[in-house]
Amino acid sequence: MVRLVVAWFVFLSLSWVARSARADDLDAIRARGTLIWGADQEGGGPYVYPRDDDPNVVTGFEVELASAIARELGVRAQFFQGNWDKLPDLLRTREIDVVMNGYELSAERAAVMEASKPYYVYGLQLLVRDGDSLDWASLAKKKDPKRKIGVLVGSAADTLSTNELGDAVEVVRYEGNTDCMREVETKKLDATLQDTPIVAFYSPRFPALQAVGAPMAEGHYVLYGRKGETRLIAAIDEALAHLHERGELETLYRKYGLWNDQQKALDGLLGVKSRSAPDAPHAEEPPPIRAAPRKRGLAILTEYGGVLLQSAGMTVLLSVLSFPLAIFLGLLVALGRMYGPRWLKPILAAYVELLRGTPLMLQLYFIFFFLPEVGLRPSAMLTAVLGLAINYSAYESEIYRAGLSAVPEGQVEAALSLGLSRWQALRFVVLPQATRVVIPPVVNDFVALFKDTSVCSVITIVELTKRYSVLSMSTQATIELMILTAILYLAMSLPLSIASRRLEARLDPKRAQS
Repeated sequence: MVRLVVAWFVFLSLSWVARSARADDLDAIRARGTLIWGADQEGGGPYVYPRDDDPNVVTGFEVELASAIARELGVRAQFFQGNWDKLPDLLRTREIDVVMNGYELSAERAAVMEASKPYYVYGLQLLVRDGDSLDWASLAKKKDPKRKIGVLVGSAADTLSTNELGDAVEVVRYEGNTDCMREVETKKLDATLQDTPIVAFYSPRFPALQAVGAPMAEGHYVLYGRKGETRLIAAIDEALAHLHERGELETLYRKYGLWNDQQKALDGLLGVKSRSAPDAPHAEEPPPIRAAPRKRGLAILTEYGGVLLQSAGMTVLLSVLSFPLAIFLGLLVALGRMYGPRWLKPILAAYVELLRGTPLMLQLYFIFFFLPEVGLRPSAMLTAVLGLAINYSAYESEIYRAGLSAVPEGQVEAALSLGLSRWQALRFVVLPQATRVVIPPVVNDFVALFKDTSVCSVITIVELTKRYSVLSMSTQATIELMILTAILYLAMSLPLSIASRRLEARLDPKRAQS
């Protein structure tokens, strides 16, 4: 045991030394030729969102800014999809080089990541239903029942609402910005606090909302790199300064309708003065990019049916790769618990209870985010397949154990008395009978696995449910997309149920005799 502990300690030490000896991120980026930046398109515009004409391609002001920064570094930008609140974890495990997705500068984040100089100055804008008399001061007054304010989870709006409004309101946290705005429209929320770029971009989509008061709690968007990667952050700061000095930042922000008086502070924040003429007329500029009018009905089917079908293909792929492995592992565990040596049974019982007693999401986190800490870096796809297979193997083992137990012990004894080995008795006598018993619950688990693949979005897999969430946030065509997604899930699960019933009928001994 002592030798094992020493060997593990040596392994961790060597892994740490190896990581320390790597070239820094800037050298690696230039050698690779790509700057991998992480963001979540589910957050929507104007940051990163799917293009209307090709939902597989992202657009947004941060997409264009990432390309401009990469150009300044002499490389090209590569987008990496990840959940917004998990981007720092992706940075830590070296899946991405930088985080850029409307991440506010904060002391907490700067303590664990390297922050660039600001690339945008934002404010927080309170939105209520048109005609409501609510404002920030009235929200701070207690009322029974409590008013509800929606915010993006983990954002500056979340922090401000929690700290300043305290117990006077119920702060409801969402994964996407437009969810909050829609919930205010439908009267499930009383108000929402949003960053000014979001308000500017989505205002045409939510005409029933009004901005109350001036933006407050001014803050800064920055890029984050790994702690200690000062050369990379210094190069990004230099790139931002060059872009601002040449007026490219202003041009980009005007393109999306994001340029305002707050951005004049960038001169001091970036240490250079923009060469663009502040008083030059902009009347001939094209109208700023805003969220397109909401599409409804069949237009959603023709526009987004193809990309949802592609994402359903990822769901099918994850299921057909992981479930056979789950069946194989589950069968081995069940046989080991029933017919294995005595010392093996408690180990396998603990395996089953551990996997059944912990959430699938936590198990995926362990594989994807913890193993890189000890030098193992499984891909997102491998993590998803292994995580689903290992998790479901525990449930499959219990199903097979019940099926094996349903076969009378006397049949095994009879097979052994006829000269069959224990393996032959299992193979030719027990397993064929147990199979008929376990088919319905196994098929039920396979159908459940199709739906549980949605959990894999936390490790950057974009499957059907994640694609639905992204498109729902960017289009607000929630009902149409929900119906289409449900139809695709039914199209995947119904054939399995039909095949299961037919197979049960074929294996039914009473039906076979007739």
